[in-house]
Amino acid sequence: MLHGKLRIHTCRVILLTSLVWFIIDVIVLSFYSDCIGGACKKFDDNDNTIVAEPLIDENSFNEKQEDSINEPQNRGPGLEGMSQTYRPNTLKRWRPAPVVPQISGRPGEMGKAVHIPPEQETLMKERFKLNQFNLLASDMISLNRSLSDVRLGGCKQKRYPALLPTTSIVIVFHNEAWSTLLRTVWSVINRSPRPLLKEIILVDDSSEGVFADHLGKKLEDYVAKLPVPVHVLRTEKRSGLIRARLLGAKHVQGQIITFLDAHCECTEGWLEPLLSRIVEDRKTVVCPIIDVISDETFEYITASDMTWGGFNWKLNFRWYRVPQREMDRRKGDRTAPLRTPTMAGGLFSIDKEYFYEIGSYDEGMDIWGGENLEMSFRVWMCGGQLEIATCSHVGHVFRKSTPYSFPGGTNRIVNHNNARLAEVWLDQWKEFYYNINPGARSVPVGDISARTDLREKLQCKSFRWYLENIYPESQMPLDYYYLGDIRNVESKNCLDTMGRKSGDNVGMTYCHNLGGNQVFAYTKRQQIMSDDNCLDASSRTGPVKLVRCHGMGGNQAWMYDEHDRTIVHVNTGSCLTKPDNSDVNLPVLKACNREEGQQWIMNSDFRWQAKKNHNDER
Repeated sequence: MLHGKLRIHTCRVILLTSLVWFIIDVIVLSFYSDCIGGACKKFDDNDNTIVAEPLIDENSFNEKQEDSINEPQNRGPGLEGMSQTYRPNTLKRWRPAPVVPQISGRPGEMGKAVHIPPEQETLMKERFKLNQFNLLASDMISLNRSLSDVRLGGCKQKRYPALLPTTSIVIVFHNEAWSTLLRTVWSVINRSPRPLLKEIILVDDSSEGVFADHLGKKLEDYVAKLPVPVHVLRTEKRSGLIRARLLGAKHVQGQIITFLDAHCECTEGWLEPLLSRIVEDRKTVVCPIIDVISDETFEYITASDMTWGGFNWKLNFRWYRVPQREMDRRKGDRTAPLRTPTMAGGLFSIDKEYFYEIGSYDEGMDIWGGENLEMSFRVWMCGGQLEIATCSHVGHVFRKSTPYSFPGGTNRIVNHNNARLAEVWLDQWKEFYYNINPGARSVPVGDISARTDLREKLQCKSFRWYLENIYPESQMPLDYYYLGDIRNVESKNCLDTMGRKSGDNVGMTYCHNLGGNQVFAYTKRQQIMSDDNCLDASSRTGPVKLVRCHGMGGNQAWMYDEHDRTIVHVNTGSCLTKPDNSDVNLPVLKACNREEGQQWIMNSDFRWQAKKNHNDER
């Protein structure tokens, strides 16, 4: 009898223990799974109803990853009171998001191009004008379209910290197409580890006209049913990208702000590389590789991981090839984060507290333009660092022209914004901007005292430090002898780029004293350059071409003799000479004879900066 009661009691204990462990398993699965109990949902592309989606097998979560967060070194004087790491109890465990399955028979799957049949070309061209991309093709593609895994092989083997901070995605839009906006949102939801995705914030910068219908209540009703919190904010009037992003940032609940444009597609594994860099050092601002989504076919085209962000004299952002010194720093590992001098600005992640500590955006800037360079200079010069995570890929629809109007005109706004950043951050190198873009001198910059005070408060370094340590390859030369026009003694005409591109011949015309195409710098590296092009000659008789500056001398090395006033091509020993009668606008190379046709005047109001610095050093 006693043994029978003991067996019954033992069975009850075993059953009770099993039940407890079963409940624990359910809780754990609920915590880690993105698709349990019907919570993995998907919208039909054609209406607002929710359709159940089958479970997708996910990669196993690596529990052996270390929970500890590395303690970085402090790199700069600014923001010393700010902790550079996160408390582990504020971070989230995560595992990779499931792969988005290919939908058989749907256009554009796996990032393939969509081609419009001939009978619909007229309609396609008409709708193209609305957004300056092929709206007909975009509307044919699923909002959940599949993409190829475009990462480098080494990226797929990388292990990231087991604990990462949460992020809020901020997307500003104005008159955006329904399909591109929602495809952006769905790509974020589908390819982001769910515990790390705090919310998505959509900021409508006063969409109007035919766009107001689908971007109004219809959008609010749609996003209310999405499986992650999505909020729609609206500006009272057209504010532009800068102020609209500031509005979105004020409502962020996540630890990291991730800014995206409204016509993007995030790829597999896009988010973890960004967050993992910031969790190691909160003063790191990280960008993904920005791939190209064709504006004509919506084909997904992978961009190079061997380019980084730079800028020219006009303060236009440009992509340039990564120099060897940066490859050496990364020990040849193309999967290692790339330190970039500047960022494109449309897509990046930044710690929320750091965003405000370092001055967020310059609220004196209008609409769009220049804010990316301003933030790039500020981050580097004030103790942070700017990176491209080469294992993170986000596609972006690059348009050949903008469909939007800019209040006051595009040139006025861009000149205003760039002049503000030049006055605050470029020190004496602002003269390069003003002289190649003389129209900017007459544009009011407004009150910049708050930004100059910020620079002083953060104990930011000089622009010379930036050129020496961050961007020695810059198209703005670190040391230069002269900046101004170059006049021929005999003809009284000036060298002129004529607005030509790299590979074209340099020109010569009457001196107009307005700068612009007639502004050249003679640098300590013996370059004669205008913007990012240098005078280049491959033979002793020319022609003299404009070629992208490479900084390695050779065909681009010139010697100016102040006494003889000659400009000698170092490689060939020939002298730059005024044009002959065959083409009065084409300077040539000839054997040196010291005649007035080979004499050039480099004399303007600008100081001979390299010589001045050399004398100061002595």
